[in-house]
Amino acid sequence: MREAQPSLSAELTREISMEEIKRILFCEDDPKDVELTLVALAEYNLANNVDVVRDGQEALEYLRHQGSFEMRGGTHPGVVLLDLKMPKIDGLEVLRQVRGDDELKMIPVVMLTSSREERDIVESYKLGVNAYVVKPVDFHQFVEAIRQVGSFWAIINQPSPIRAEIIKATQS
Repeated sequence: MREAQPSLSAELTREISMEEIKRILFCEDDPKDVELTLVALAEYNLANNVDVVRDGQEALEYLRHQGSFEMRGGTHPGVVLLDLKMPKIDGLEVLRQVRGDDELKMIPVVMLTSSREERDIVESYKLGVNAYVVKPVDFHQFVEAIRQVGSFWAIINQPSPIRAEIIKATQS
């Protein structure tokens, strides 16, 4: 019997300090999906770097440091995982506003949704989404998809140098 080897993503997270792992903003109104996602990210030591909001209005307030997030410290997240169908403001409108805001438009946004509707996919890409991921129904496939998305955007992806300049300017 052969011993299972740790995946590349697991090895990467062991070698990278917490400061180097980019923060994830997870916008999801379904408590079960939140719990499953955090469990999947915890396996790669990414769960501690996840902030969860439950609707589109909270997502925009978080990103803009408004409302209950006015005193939120730190920079913008390394990626926004955005559900399409959320209360108050839906994911497409959140994406539209993020892409229309000079301070936020360079933040990578991944639509993480159960919708396979062609119009949702097309509209998301027209609005500038970086990736569109359909949540698998199967538990193990769901966990694996979240692990891959989280490790890519929080560890592997190199942010735009322009985005880094924007972050530095907002910290000054």
